[in-house]
Amino acid sequence: MHKYSKLHPVGVVGFRGYSGAELLRLLESHPGVEPYLLEHRSETERRPGPLGSAPLKSIPAAVEAVAAEELSAVFLATPAEVSMELAPAFLAAGIKVIDLSGAYRLRDLETFARWYPERHTSPELLSQAIYGLPEFYRDQIRGAQFVANPGCYPTAANLALKPLVEAEVIDRSRGIVCDAKSGVSGAGRKPSLRTSFGEIVENFSAYSILTHRHVPEILQNSVLGEREFTFVAQLIPVHRGILETIHLRVQRISQAVELLAIYEDFYAKEPFIRLYAPGQVPDLHAVQHTNFCDIGFVFDVDSQRAVIVAAIDNLVKGAAGQAIQNMNLMLGFPEAEGLL
Repeated sequence: MHKYSKLHPVGVVGFRGYSGAELLRLLESHPGVEPYLLEHRSETERRPGPLGSAPLKSIPAAVEAVAAEELSAVFLATPAEVSMELAPAFLAAGIKVIDLSGAYRLRDLETFARWYPERHTSPELLSQAIYGLPEFYRDQIRGAQFVANPGCYPTAANLALKPLVEAEVIDRSRGIVCDAKSGVSGAGRKPSLRTSFGEIVENFSAYSILTHRHVPEILQNSVLGEREFTFVAQLIPVHRGILETIHLRVQRISQAVELLAIYEDFYAKEPFIRLYAPGQVPDLHAVQHTNFCDIGFVFDVDSQRAVIVAAIDNLVKGAAGQAIQNMNLMLGFPEAEGLL
């Protein structure tokens, strides 16, 4: 017997990619939904499954097919240009959309044009998309029609920074440096020289220095100026996980427990934020395959230096798990359903 009397059918476009595959894995164990594969391209490659496993229902990623099956929501685990192609039609038909691409995360076209190479084909929707970071925008996400799922790097950075920004304890004149490391799955499944085994193994490289498209998401949601914030993304030879070390100076803080109290007050009722005692910090093993964001810090009172360490799984809290958090809010499920 199902926990819920009625299952919500939901569809995934881009289910062959890493984030899409993670979405399906989580949705298949969610007690309130029935996942559908939404075919957008002719590629037929599928991972083999064991004998006796029932294939998921598959329909075209078209408004008519989605409407005929009465899908409650559609996930777009697709590149930005594909999301711009599909989202407007689904939304016009009254279908809820959760977009995992970067197409609708920024609020204005000028900022998008500066940081993304793609030409935006539906800029009128930028102001309609709710930024899907539940810890900040839960009330707006609940019952929303259209949610832009955050990027993986900005999820960890914003969760680490915003409590301190709002408490006005960062000495912003001294600058903030975010040193962010990600597993290779963050680059997607499409083959490239940079993410091939021979290039990744026993290697460690920085990329998109000062030009990473996730920077404006961090500035937008933590309300920081670009001159105050430096971000460097780095690729490490692991499959999944993000670890960010954020270097800053504080003001009006005389002991480490005061910083901890700021985080504890800000995240007192958050199911997916875990805080560490002062002087202790998380690592990737603590968060891999979970929807948690773990935050710890080290503080030196004499120099007023603080190093904040935030860790997430880029495929879960940084993508699929957070998308399901948003779906739960949009469809009226408990927020942590299918994630704990």
